[in-house]
Amino acid sequence: WNYALLMPMLGLAAFRWIWSKQFQKQIEEAKVMIRKELVNQNEQIEEAKIKFQNNMAYQKEQLEKERSNIRLEHEAGKYQISILFHNTLETEKEQEGRALRLLEDVEYRLVKRQEMFCSKMVHSSWRVVMEKELLAYIAKEPLLADLKMENGLKDIFQNDSHCAEIHNTNPRKNGCLMWLYLSYWKLQLSLQSHKKAEAAVLNTRTKK
Repeated sequence: WNYALLMPMLGLAAFRWIWSKQFQKQIEEAKVMIRKELVNQNEQIEEAKIKFQNNMAYQKEQLEKERSNIRLEHEAGKYQISILFHNTLETEKEQEGRALRLLEDVEYRLVKRQEMFCSKMVHSSWRVVMEKELLAYIAKEPLLADLKMENGLKDIFQNDSHCAEIHNTNPRKNGCLMWLYLSYWKLQLSLQSHKKAEAAVLNTRTKK
């Protein structure tokens, strides 16, 4: 062998060995760095996951609280509405009771008026006077105003010609149309009480 040729070859081999070792070292260092980065990323992902789960749990808890509050408010609102409706209806029923007593007076006057109509002993002028008095009576009573009775009474005066048999002694058996109107007016009073109570509740809810 020629030492002149051998030395460069040895130098090249040494260089390759050193370079290979250095390359392997860099690879190992890169692997270590990548592993650290992966571990760090996994830790960050896990932290983010836990944070997200905690946030979701908190949001769910808050949502349940909100739903619970809404249910409680709804139940409380229903209870308050029920109390308001009951109290208003009681007040309206008191008004209805007073109106019914006035309507009973109207009924009494109509029975008397029909008795005059069916009697051959009473002149028609007396009946006309009673009819005018009855119209004036309902016009001055505010509790009867919503019933709008004037047209109904005039209809009775003009068209109710029903009379019981000649020997009848019960004046309440006279008349036909008048009894239909009286039943209708009584029903209207009851309906108006409920409508006014409902209106009071709706008005309160609208204001809220």
